[in-house]
Amino acid sequence: MEYTTLGDTGTTVSRICIGTNTFGGDAPWHLSADEAQAVVDTAIDNGINFFDTANNYNTGASERVLGDALDGYDVDRQVVATKVYFQMDESDPNSGGLSRKAIETQLEASLDRLGMETIDLYQIHRWDDATPIAETLSALTDAVRRGRVRYLGASSMWAHQFAEAVHAAELGDYEPFVTMQNHYNLAYREEEREMVPFCEARGIGVIPWSPLARGFLTRPYDEVEATVRGETDDNLKRRLATYATEGGREINARVAELADERGMKMAQVALAWLLHQDAVDAPIVGARKPEYVEDAVEALDVDLSDSELAWLAEPYEPVPVSGHS
Repeated sequence: MEYTTLGDTGTTVSRICIGTNTFGGDAPWHLSADEAQAVVDTAIDNGINFFDTANNYNTGASERVLGDALDGYDVDRQVVATKVYFQMDESDPNSGGLSRKAIETQLEASLDRLGMETIDLYQIHRWDDATPIAETLSALTDAVRRGRVRYLGASSMWAHQFAEAVHAAELGDYEPFVTMQNHYNLAYREEEREMVPFCEARGIGVIPWSPLARGFLTRPYDEVEATVRGETDDNLKRRLATYATEGGREINARVAELADERGMKMAQVALAWLLHQDAVDAPIVGARKPEYVEDAVEALDVDLSDSELAWLAEPYEPVPVSGHS
C-alpha cells in the first residue's frame, strides 16, 4: 500500500479510499452487512485505512453498516469520512442543508450510527444557497473544537463557491477545508478547468468520487450496461450517457486497448491514470466485491508513461458539468 497525507495535514491515509455508497439499502446492487464486511476486511488486510460514507447513503444504512464492519478493528487506526447536506427526513426541513441546527443534529446522528466519538473528516456534501457560509463554518468549527470532528472537507460544487468558503474560513479564523471530494475521472475532466488548479494552489487534497466513471471505464462500451445496476439504475444510465458523449467512447476504447496490451484490467488502467494526477490524494473506489478491492490496490503498481497518459486523455472533449446537485 502507498500512503499520502490528507490534504495539507499531517494525517496519513492510504492512496485508495473505499467508498460505501453501496453498503446497506435494498437495491439489487447494494451490499448486505456480510458482503460489506468482506469488502472492509479485504481493504484493511491490504493496508487501506481510509473509508468514506455519508449520512444520506441509503438513509443512514451505509454509516451503520460501515460502523459495524469496523467494530472488530481498532478504529483509531482507520480514517473515516462522512458528509452532511441532503435532507434525511422529508417531513423535517431542518434534517438537511448546512444550517447550525442541521449540522449539529446530523453530526450526532452520524456519530451514533458509526459508533464513534469523533469523525476524522466531516464534509459538506454540496453548497447550501439558503444558509450563509459563515453560519456553516461556525458550526463546523465548533464541532472540531468540541472534539467531535478532526478535519473538514467539501464535496462537489462550483469552484467559485468553494473559493468563497475557503476565503471566508481564512477571514473568520474558522477551521479550514482540507479536502475536496469531486467528480473526476478519465471520462469526466471538467474539474481540471478551475477546481483542481484551485485545490493545488491551496494545498487542498483532491479525493475524487466515481474514479471509474460508474463502470464506464471498467469494461468495453457495448458491455457497460450489462450489469444489474446498469440495467436498473436510471441515475446511472444518465451518468453513463454523459461519459459516452464526445470523446468518451474513444477513451473507453483506448483504456481497453492499453489494458489488453499490458495484461491488466481496464479498471486498473483508468485508476492508474487518476493516481498519476498530482492533485489527487486518494480516489474513492466503490468496490462491490473483495476482488475489486485487490484490483484497485494493484493499480498502485501500474506505471504509465507520459505518452500513455497523454494518449489516454487525448480524445476528451468538454461535456456538460455533472455532479453539483
